[in-house]
Amino acid sequence: MKSLTRNRDSQLPLAQEPRNPGMDLDLDWVRSVQANRSAIERRTASLPGRRSVKKDHQAAWLLRAVTCIDLTTLAGDDTPGRVRRLCAKARQPVRADLLAAMGMGPITVGAVCVYHEMIAPAVAALRGSAIPVAAVSTGFPAGLSPFRLRVEEIRESVRAGAAEIDIVISRRHVLCGDWQALYDELRAFRAACGKAHMKAILATGELGNLRNVGRASLVAMMAGADFIKTSTGKEAVNATLPVSLVMIRAIRDYYERTGHRVGYKPAGGISKAKDALLYLALMKEELGTRWLRPDLFRFGASSLLGDIERQLEHHVTGAYSAAWRHAMG
Repeated sequence: MKSLTRNRDSQLPLAQEPRNPGMDLDLDWVRSVQANRSAIERRTASLPGRRSVKKDHQAAWLLRAVTCIDLTTLAGDDTPGRVRRLCAKARQPVRADLLAAMGMGPITVGAVCVYHEMIAPAVAALRGSAIPVAAVSTGFPAGLSPFRLRVEEIRESVRAGAAEIDIVISRRHVLCGDWQALYDELRAFRAACGKAHMKAILATGELGNLRNVGRASLVAMMAGADFIKTSTGKEAVNATLPVSLVMIRAIRDYYERTGHRVGYKPAGGISKAKDALLYLALMKEELGTRWLRPDLFRFGASSLLGDIERQLEHHVTGAYSAAWRHAMG
């Protein structure tokens, strides 16, 4: 088999992108944001027919996707043992024999994402690796607990060892068009994060329309979000390509005006390798190769990794294996 060594750069450590410091709320800019749904849907509907990668190229893109996964468990029956097993998978997400057959060295996922109570076992299990622990916070998934408790929850998770905090916004601020309230809330969350990176979950399936998605994305970045994220994974509608296009273009506009790069994280419903390839292609077309690194792009996923590993085994052996051969732990 041809080696994929030309893609070894996906294994190399990369200096972390400087934090987004945010800026003063610019209501004129926010209110100028519009979204043409029909044009957005036409653009994203054309992607599968225009962007198709095969064989070694597909394997290389799938390996890149693995390095950008936030391997996640957010279940009510999570246990320290389950989290330790997930962290072991995070350290070695693809079987060593498959990597060797493709001429690749070890790779890891982008992060492990858990509830606050599971931070300690995750930190312990990942000690010695460069894999950060991300914690969902601020009354995840609804974000309706008292404000002071949401802020304190962030601080508690940072003290427990979380290097990234996935916060949820108050959807009512978006639905009521109260952009100042949304900005103030997010600034408080950003301050509570301290050195931890803040990913702002917009819960796009509950924001009413794509214009609101674009405006909320912009306000989150103005408030200092290091990433903007589509969904909690608990909404009826989670990550979609049209929503992603709106958010990605907001990131591009913010970068062009401020010079600060902000990351993007689609989450919820992305479980197939072919879907991951579409999101990667969209990122490359709209933002360029720099955004195809884990410091600026993540998938929020739990089952995606298993399907990617299954596709990689097919690439190496020519045969599909049973899904149970690629368990998360």
